[in-house]
Amino acid sequence: MLDVQICERARLARDARFDGLFFTGVLSTGIFCRPVCPAPQPKAKNVVYFPTAAAAAAAGLRPCLRCRPESAPGTPAWNGTSATVSRALALIRQGALDAGGLEALAARLGVGARHLRRLFVRHLGTSPMAMANTQRVLFAKKLLAETQWPITRIALSAGFGSIRRFNAAFRALYGRSPSAFRGELAGRHPLAPAWFECTLTLPYRPPYDWARMLAFFRARAIPGVEQVTVDGYLRTIRCHNGPGMLQVTHAPKGHGLVLKMAIPDSRDLMALVERVRRMFDLDANLDSVHRALTTDTLLAPLVQQFEGLRLPGAWDPFETAVRAVVGQQISVKAARTVLGRIVERTGPPVALADAPQLSRCFPTAEELLGTDPAPPGLGGRRWQTLVGLARAVADGAIDLRLHTDLAEFVQRLTRLPGIGPWTAQYIALRALGEPDAFPAGDLGLIQALTRNGAKPTQGRLLARAEAWRPWRAYAATYLWNSLAEKSH
Repeated sequence: MLDVQICERARLARDARFDGLFFTGVLSTGIFCRPVCPAPQPKAKNVVYFPTAAAAAAAGLRPCLRCRPESAPGTPAWNGTSATVSRALALIRQGALDAGGLEALAARLGVGARHLRRLFVRHLGTSPMAMANTQRVLFAKKLLAETQWPITRIALSAGFGSIRRFNAAFRALYGRSPSAFRGELAGRHPLAPAWFECTLTLPYRPPYDWARMLAFFRARAIPGVEQVTVDGYLRTIRCHNGPGMLQVTHAPKGHGLVLKMAIPDSRDLMALVERVRRMFDLDANLDSVHRALTTDTLLAPLVQQFEGLRLPGAWDPFETAVRAVVGQQISVKAARTVLGRIVERTGPPVALADAPQLSRCFPTAEELLGTDPAPPGLGGRRWQTLVGLARAVADGAIDLRLHTDLAEFVQRLTRLPGIGPWTAQYIALRALGEPDAFPAGDLGLIQALTRNGAKPTQGRLLARAEAWRPWRAYAATYLWNSLAEKSH
């Protein structure tokens, strides 16, 4: 539940740290705004607060055209909700309700549709279907404002099955048609080329340590698949109808990252944007993380030193699992070399005129199974582990997508030979963005907590980390960075 006093103080201060964590409904005007809205402040008696944009829309309020609620950072899936709602939110953002209905989503979560609907209303003030529909409309509004795409393409990109449904949903929320809104913008947009390109700004709540995020990805960039420049991250991606590429840089002004994408089918766009948001941890609520971790005498100075540190995510769960297995007991540099060899053997080639250094897509599980023998540098045991993992993913015996809680995910993954708790927890931390994932057997974490030559046992490390729940993954990230700082 929202704390009205905290919301009121954040609204009056236009505090960017609360952007997207709640929305302000103004009853006198019938609109809802972000807490950072530059419009004159309404009187407190005319204000009501909502946990999500969908809840504000369900109350009959329309989005503010000045502060653009569709441009707010997303509400973190783990922020004050039940575990089931958190997992459902993550799946909805990935388009789970576009491909299937509420019953299918509930089945993936192991609950009934009616119970899931009740949980959403209790925690978020709206239903799953209303949440998904508002998400589609707000994303479409962002595309109308920030791309040159025609309206039909925008409707499909936002997950609407027809232009009629899109027009009706947009008019219900904004009180005008998409074409009328597009006509109000300065100048009409020309048609986009056949290769779908777009540039979007993805906001975050400050602070954000962009330099350290880039440094993490730079050290682990897979040759041919990824490249990290002085100011940005580039990689190849796989869409339904072929390969594409993306580039992420920091916005020159404000609190946001700039995403440039070139893809063969714009219908993939909304799900791809959500993957980028998760990869760069753009929806984190660092205030909550900091309040919990600064109670620990070891972590408090690290939180202050590394302000703005985020969880370094990953693009694809299977790719992350392969990274984790390859990286068992070898250096980051050596793992990068072996991964480059795997990609060279099995990754399908791509030709990108704007990025010739990106020459391959990362292989799927099926493509990796076609590799024989093991690439140089990958021992027989680890290779067998990798083959077993790929076969389990290809056969559907293991689903690396987020639809179970952390303990169940780790339990299922560690049933595979050669995959222990460290590997499973590392995959959960990076691929799923699990804020409480904690690879307790990690040598770096043990080293960071070593004092006067005395290394903590894994049991003691886990006991110490109990106080860091539910943000043990962030604690691990601070500890890893403390080691990196000492090495310079």
